[in-house]
Amino acid sequence: MTGAPAEFEVLLTQGAEQDLEAIYDYIAEFDCVANANHVLDQLMRVVNSLSRFSQRGSYPKELLALGIKEYRQTSFKPYRVNYRVTGDRVIIFLIADGRRDMQSVLARRLLG
Repeated sequence: MTGAPAEFEVLLTQGAEQDLEAIYDYIAEFDCVANANHVLDQLMRVVNSLSRFSQRGSYPKELLALGIKEYRQTSFKPYRVNYRVTGDRVIIFLIADGRRDMQSVLARRLLG
């Protein structure tokens, strides 16, 4: 008999919080506030779902090509949420439009 999945604490880095704010601001300015709210709500749903399903994400292919398997990603297309599971925590490092040059974005944010 199996129980419910363990709950993980989900934390956003300052960079990830800034990513959400920038995405919201961009959509609100160039589309409309209603759509910005919708995208923000959906991204937060994805982020919060990691508290129960932290291992569901795939390894980013850009990092996998370098042999790095400590980060995972999930998405609300076209946005990618990159995170790392550490103990009982899920740490969100990056939320970005997947149509960008993700190799550069991931290298800058995750590999320093």
